[in-house]
Amino acid sequence: MNLDLRDGPGTELGQKIGMPMSRDRLIVRLFWLALLLLVPPALIISDVVPATFIAGLGDLWNLFNRMWPPDIYEPARLLRLLWETFLIAVAGTFIAVVLSIPLAFLAARNTTPAPWISGASRAVITVTRAIPDLIFAIILVRVLGLGPLPGALALGLHSIGMLGKLFSDAIEETDPSPIEATYSLGASKLQAIATSVFPQVLPQFIGTSLYRLDINLRMSPVLGFVGAGGIGFELQGTLRQIRYDRGLTVIVMILLLIVIVERASSAIRQSILTGGGNGAAAAGLPGWVSSMLYRRESDAGAREELPDEPDIDVGTSGKRRRSIRIPWTRRRFGNTAAAVGLITLVVASFFSLNIDMADAWRRLPEFFDMLASMWPPDFSDPGSWMSATFESIMIAVAGTFLGVIITLPFAFFGAKNVTGSRVLYNSARYGVVLVRGVPELIMAVIFVAAVGLGPFAGVMALAIGTIGLSGKLIMDSIEGASPPPLEAITSAGGTRTQVASVGITPQVVPSMIGVILYQLDINIRASVILGIVGAGGVGFILLNSIRALHYQRALAMLIVIFLVVYAIERLATWIRGYFI
Repeated sequence: MNLDLRDGPGTELGQKIGMPMSRDRLIVRLFWLALLLLVPPALIISDVVPATFIAGLGDLWNLFNRMWPPDIYEPARLLRLLWETFLIAVAGTFIAVVLSIPLAFLAARNTTPAPWISGASRAVITVTRAIPDLIFAIILVRVLGLGPLPGALALGLHSIGMLGKLFSDAIEETDPSPIEATYSLGASKLQAIATSVFPQVLPQFIGTSLYRLDINLRMSPVLGFVGAGGIGFELQGTLRQIRYDRGLTVIVMILLLIVIVERASSAIRQSILTGGGNGAAAAGLPGWVSSMLYRRESDAGAREELPDEPDIDVGTSGKRRRSIRIPWTRRRFGNTAAAVGLITLVVASFFSLNIDMADAWRRLPEFFDMLASMWPPDFSDPGSWMSATFESIMIAVAGTFLGVIITLPFAFFGAKNVTGSRVLYNSARYGVVLVRGVPELIMAVIFVAAVGLGPFAGVMALAIGTIGLSGKLIMDSIEGASPPPLEAITSAGGTRTQVASVGITPQVVPSMIGVILYQLDINIRASVILGIVGAGGVGFILLNSIRALHYQRALAMLIVIFLVVYAIERLATWIRGYFI
């Protein structure tokens, strides 16, 4: 068959047929142009130039030589502080879950009593997500004093931002059929939520809460830097005393704890979310709870006949009652044991840390008095806070750029469908896990000790943090590439490099862009608090304002931080909509 191309968009054979310039393509190109124009000044402002970078690597190597070998001192006290750090994360996560569940039901459009209540609840969720947990800790330490209570409350309040949003999204995505069936039987809205909505979202709630526990465990060590309990204060003290060998011991202990808990919670999440069956069974709830949620009762003459179901109970009233009991499988035993263990940990965290929520409730007026003393915000001297805010943004951009540049080559090594070496695969995967285990603020402390105060330390800390998170997400994206194109290239004699560049890269570019934007959003939040340890940005001004009791100026900084974080989050979400 002959094809005549003269009537097509091109008039000559071999002429390129270009895609029309649509609005979406224009936005994508403008985004790339803005990003390319923003990276060079971000690197310059952050002092990330070749000479400084090379000198910084030398300083870091000298610091490592001073850290090695680690000094394992007072192991009993360190283990006690490490256990306290873990319990702070557990207590903070539990507080967040307790507060987020009712807030999520009020925010979800299919369960809220009124639209204005949904809007107000979502506003609370947004505000708590925009203010970093360390800033919550600084404020709460001023009100409640030193100790684990302000640390747990800080983690709990900040975690509402993530848990409330994900919980409300899960509620809105529930199947409406059971809810409508419950309403048709004359149930109230509260009864419909308890019997038809909650069982559907329970596995997602538990899985998300465990994931948040991982995040809070990474953040709980740094709360000690502001006196909110845990092992962070000990780490800060060793570095201030120039006992870097002891500092390395503390860092390794924190890393091991984070990796162990992450592996354990990941296994529990996988068991819960892939358990199948109804929500309660998948969640590993005890049998009496599952029976309460899923028991079906009816009169003997009206009930539906269920084959192969011998468990029929005849009560004292003479009515035949059928109870559908979930079998005790190995998976259910494991999930139930995990649930009991988590409940035990929560109880132990409150008793071991001597957390008195009643005392916190009694001192709530002091918290509101402090908030009242912050009003009105003091936006005087705009030059200082505007330049510091701009520096925080530039630190985030430069750290994200460097981290992505380093991450991309290693991400292909950590994908089974690309690398042919098991050694390279395991090295890349475990390397990402280890890097992800060290919080950015601790990285910033290390770089400040190595290269001194300034934004360069913040950029390097964020770059390494980017490797830990983005590396994992990009590796998983590469492994999820569609196999047929890869098999076609391989069958045609293509090398692994050709498979990666031609078969995989075009498939994963949209998800990579989404990961980069998500990482930039996270790094903007992280860059705000890096100034607390001298790594540049607006956090230094905020910390000094609170320490000097200049609460009105501190409120101004909080408003600026909230607006910047919220604007970046909305912009990233909007742009991701055009890429993915």
